[in-house]
Amino acid sequence: MYNQISINKRRTFYMFAIFALLIIGLGWALSYMFNDQSILFIAVIISIIQSWVSYYYSDKIALMATGAKEPDRQKFLELHRLVENIAIAGGLPKPKIYVINDPSPNAFATGRDPKHASVAVTTGLLEVLDKTELEGVMAHEMAHVGNRDILVMTVAVTLVGIVVLISDIAFRANFWKNNDNSDSKAGGALMIVALVLVLLSPLFAQLIQLAVSRKREYMADATGSLLTRYPEGLARALEKIEKYERPMHSANRATAHLFINEPFGREEPKKHNWFSTVFSTHPPIPDRVKKLRQMA
Repeated sequence: MYNQISINKRRTFYMFAIFALLIIGLGWALSYMFNDQSILFIAVIISIIQSWVSYYYSDKIALMATGAKEPDRQKFLELHRLVENIAIAGGLPKPKIYVINDPSPNAFATGRDPKHASVAVTTGLLEVLDKTELEGVMAHEMAHVGNRDILVMTVAVTLVGIVVLISDIAFRANFWKNNDNSDSKAGGALMIVALVLVLLSPLFAQLIQLAVSRKREYMADATGSLLTRYPEGLARALEKIEKYERPMHSANRATAHLFINEPFGREEPKKHNWFSTVFSTHPPIPDRVKKLRQMA
């Protein structure tokens, strides 16, 4: 388990290094295409503001977007006690607990650090899982809190936003501004390279974000199993969650990566091939279950 966690940490570092190179390349492309740094400067200013808002308010935005509400403690006393026990086992402060009124079984954690963390579960999750399985899911979410995954994903989302914003501005502006080197063959070739980079950068950024999210899920599975000392509980919970076919009422692409499983349901049995895995915010549940049972 410790080896798996170490590997995922290194891979996450590599992903952020690629992000940095991607943004530098995009900045070069724009500076060449327009010979004007003002667009990039404005985009950086916007990204700083976006980063500040994301850091301090991303948890509140996510909770509001999913319809999560703080429940009465006495009504959900068993859930509170379960989360308290896991927090003690992990040496973490107890997070705020929220409940989403939705029959689809799912859960997520949010917050910028363990002192400002929240965990949310759907009513469907509480109905479907037994105590051991629910403990596995809560340990998974507490692992996200302890590993600072939520902050990492917030930064990743911000980086994706920067790339998409700059690319969109450049693509629109290209219709109104001609480059001075457009009559040169070399200049034309560089223009094509720059334009391709601008067009493909959002796709590359999104794929990197999805990859970071998937690696973090594996890591949270492993860390959560360390907290409960019972990987089978989470494995059984994931199998039950996957069987539910209807999407969450508040499912959306902006918050999908936060949940323990994609909140969009399924219309037919999933075929886990390379293409579907690349464009998914989560690794295939059968693969996660297999890894968990190998840890037992």
